[in-house]
Parts: sequence; structure tokens; C-alpha cells
Amino acid sequence: MRTFTVSAGTMIDRRWHVIDANGKVLGRVATTAARLLQGKSKAVYTPFIDTGDHVVIVNAAQVRLTGRKEEQKIYRRHSGYEGGLRQERAKEVRQRTPRRIVEEAVRGMLPKTKLGDAMYRKLKVYAGPNHPHAAQKPIQLEVE
Repeated sequence: MRTFTVSAGTMIDRRWHVIDANGKVLGRVATTAARLLQGKSKAVYTPFIDTGDHVVIVNAAQVRLTGRKEEQKIYRRHSGYEGGLRQERAKEVRQRTPRRIVEEAVRGMLPKTKLGDAMYRKLKVYAGPNHPHAAQKPIQLEVE
């Protein structure tokens, strides 16, 4: 008997999931989302093919950071120009763009390849409780 492997032409069943991040720890929300985006919970998981689902994360502004990360965690980005390094603490990022905290946490858990980019495009993060993906009939997921 041969082992079944998903090929590029195989039709993959992609579901939609909603994760409510209100009061949940950032790392737990991010790992749950990353596993769904990669498709690791599916029987047809193949490391070199995108078999993952779509993930919608709501209430990203209320995600919880443990310890003193709110004051100590630093987010960095560089413009590409000399002296173009910009740094800001998690507290400032939460005030300016609260989605970025969750997006960067999930992005760091995905592969750093074109395949990881394709997985990341299936992630939708919203700061508030509303999202425009009700037509896809997403499944509500509970994170510990």
C-alpha cells in the first residue's frame, strides 16, 4: 500500500475559522492560528504544499501580553535607508495599530519562504469584534 501525498493539483478543502482574542494570551492565539494556516491539524498535511485553512482573528486590540512585555517588548522595522531603524514598545504599537501585535506573532511562526507568504495571506486580523467574512460561514474556535 502506498502513502497518500497531496500534489499541487489536488483540490484542498479550505475552511474558515474565527478566533476571538479578547483576554487571551498572545502566544496561544498565535500558535493556534499558525497551526490552522499551515494545515497541521489535517490528515492531508504535506510540509511543501499549502493545505491550510483561512483564519480570522477578532478583538486583536484586547489580546493579553504576559509579564512586563507591554513595556519591555520592542517592535522594530527598517526603511532600508541609512539610519532608518524605527523602534517602538508594545504599548505604543497597541495604541497606534493593535492588529500588528497579532500579525507579527503569527508571521514569526510561519515558514520564511514563498509558501509561508501564501499561508500568511489567508490570515485576517481585526482590532474590533466585527469582520466582513460572515458569508464564508466561519467556525468559532475557542483558545485556552
